[in-house]
Amino acid sequence: MTKLSGWPVVDKGDVIAGISVAGLMLPEAVAYAGIAGLPPHRAILAGIAGCLIYAIFGRSRFAIVSPTSSSAAILAATLAVVPGDATVKAGLATIAVALAGLLFVAAAALRLGGITGFISRPVLRGFALGLAITIILHQLPILVGVSVQGSNIFRYAGALFAAMPQWNLASVAVGLVALAALLLLKRLPGVPGAFLVLAAGILASSLFGLGGHGVELVGTIEVLPQWPSLPNAGWTAYSRLVQFTVPLVLILFAESWGTMRALALRYGDPLEVNRELGALGFANIASAIVQGMPVGAGFSAGFASEAAGAKTRATAVFAAIGLAILIACAGPLVARLPEPVLAAVVIAALTHALDPGPILRLRQLHRDFYVALGAAAGVLLFGVLNGMLLAIGLSLAAMMHRLASPYVARLGRLGSSHNFVDVSRHAEAIETPGITIWRPGEPLFFGNADTIFGEILSRSRGEAGLRAVVLSLEESFDLDSTALDALTEFDGAMHIAGIRLQFARVHDRVRDAMAIAGVKDLESRCSFSVDDAIAVVGPAAGNGRRPLNE
Repeated sequence: MTKLSGWPVVDKGDVIAGISVAGLMLPEAVAYAGIAGLPPHRAILAGIAGCLIYAIFGRSRFAIVSPTSSSAAILAATLAVVPGDATVKAGLATIAVALAGLLFVAAAALRLGGITGFISRPVLRGFALGLAITIILHQLPILVGVSVQGSNIFRYAGALFAAMPQWNLASVAVGLVALAALLLLKRLPGVPGAFLVLAAGILASSLFGLGGHGVELVGTIEVLPQWPSLPNAGWTAYSRLVQFTVPLVLILFAESWGTMRALALRYGDPLEVNRELGALGFANIASAIVQGMPVGAGFSAGFASEAAGAKTRATAVFAAIGLAILIACAGPLVARLPEPVLAAVVIAALTHALDPGPILRLRQLHRDFYVALGAAAGVLLFGVLNGMLLAIGLSLAAMMHRLASPYVARLGRLGSSHNFVDVSRHAEAIETPGITIWRPGEPLFFGNADTIFGEILSRSRGEAGLRAVVLSLEESFDLDSTALDALTEFDGAMHIAGIRLQFARVHDRVRDAMAIAGVKDLESRCSFSVDDAIAVVGPAAGNGRRPLNE
């Protein structure tokens, strides 16, 4: 793909993908505005502004920056607790979007994107699965024509099935036919399935008078952009607004970065997290200017963009243009659109996200399976925001558990070579009589140093004929004060036990810290390699080689 003036050359696939995504953005806009309790035009304007601005500053070719279900839910919770009438709350919603944008820009300027490294990929996979299930379940009442409530996902599902006698059969039929058509059209690359199904839904509504059969229609959408104004709200309203803005930014960031990163990893696309933070910030500021809703790289829209064959970020531009043309030129037709068709479009966009394959693969690898499962369960049990916080906690807990419970390998020589390997994994490795070689599998720090040194000391004292221990510190690039204290105490205990301690593969920063801590004879006791250390403590076992330090 060639580029002109930093902008990728437009591919015809981007035009088709943009039209397809526009067909998804419309139903999502109506649905998410309803969640937030705001008019649909606010979500539509937010999607148009968000896509256009992100295409300028962002770099993900699949990201569709528009209102998301989770941010709509957070905004709804915010507006529910702030005092004021509908006009005041509408103005406060705009302020919340602007504050979110400013926080994103500030985070980018301070280069805080590095915190994303603490959210592991298994956690992101689990979070994505839980979020997909949540969004789909919240679309089902629209598809069957009922209204249900529930404090968590399971009570919500229970209320939905309890209301089965009130399901509108016409709505169910329309929704299922639309969903089946969408799933079939997904097999045809390059065909704007969502757009075609929306058009078919409008046609069916006109021909069969679906509104008269109890099928909910979108109705007239008036797009009346106005210049934002500061609402006449008290200090209490603004203070509560600020309290909810931080969770709003967190959830937007988690969902957006999770979507962008997952798709970028799949195709090997480079992304710079601080740049994406800034792009999201400018997109939200633009949304606030047109009095829109919070915007982020939504999970369903992003994966729909990928499925539609997006080639460059121009897809987002064509999606915004397509949505604007759809509302401007086909407003009366859109008013006849059945809401079950909108729900079917959202569900179809997320069906492939229900694939448990990536999580089941973790079970086969015996790595992080329960972490991913816990992240998914957290979203389902505790909601999107609390689930996200739990997912971050799981990432940190998994990392701390691994670091605090390291494997300490005992090494032996491979034949007459310079290579030393774990004797428990390589039966052919030969140990040197009277000398043991230990290598901690993780960096030494305050959480594991005492455990590691205690294990080595205990096993050394119980080994007959042991005269020297070689400790390879290749995994430790630095030591904190606790690990350094533990190392000096271990050195003293080995001296009392009459066992010589030789260090191998010590990094410069660790050597400097050991010197400051007062480790004796450091120059002669630090070797560049395990082979050199063996030569120092047991020349006869070193194949006649003289130590480098002599």
